[in-house]
Parts: sequence; structure tokens; C-alpha cells
Amino acid sequence: MKRVKLTPSLLKSIIEEEVSKFGEMEDVEDRAKETEEVDADEQADALEKHIDMSKALKIEEARLTKRLTKVREARKRLAKKIVESV
Repeated sequence: MKRVKLTPSLLKSIIEEEVSKFGEMEDVEDRAKETEEVDADEQADALEKHIDMSKALKIEEARLTKRLTKVREARKRLAKKIVESV
């Protein structure tokens, strides 16, 4: 394995190469003009909706888990009946 000594000029060229991969940089002020300002209460409402949805999904998951358990038990009983009848 060849080792290369890291010189200031080599480091500068590596940094320039990596920065060129970012593409064209946008002006911060132009970007700020494009962003839409939203009141804090609107964000709170959206967050509240996300939390409510999460809770609803958790309840649905619990219901489906119980149902899946019942289906698996019924499948085991049926498999036992099949084995016993053969």
C-alpha cells in the first residue's frame, strides 16, 4: 500500500474536489424569500394530528396482533386434526 504525504496543497485540492461535488450553492437570502412562514399554532396542530395518528395505529396494531394470534392457534389446531386423521 502506497502512502502519500498530506501536504497543504494536496489537502486544498482534495477539499476543492469535494466541494465541487455539492453543485452550485444557493444564496441564503433568495432561499429565505422562497420559504413559507407558518405560525407556531399551525405546526402544533400538525404535530398533534401526527401524534393522534400514531396512537390510532398503535391501537390498530394491537387489534391485528390479537387477531393474528387467534388465526395462528386455529391453524395449529387444524394441522393437528390433519395429522391425527392421516
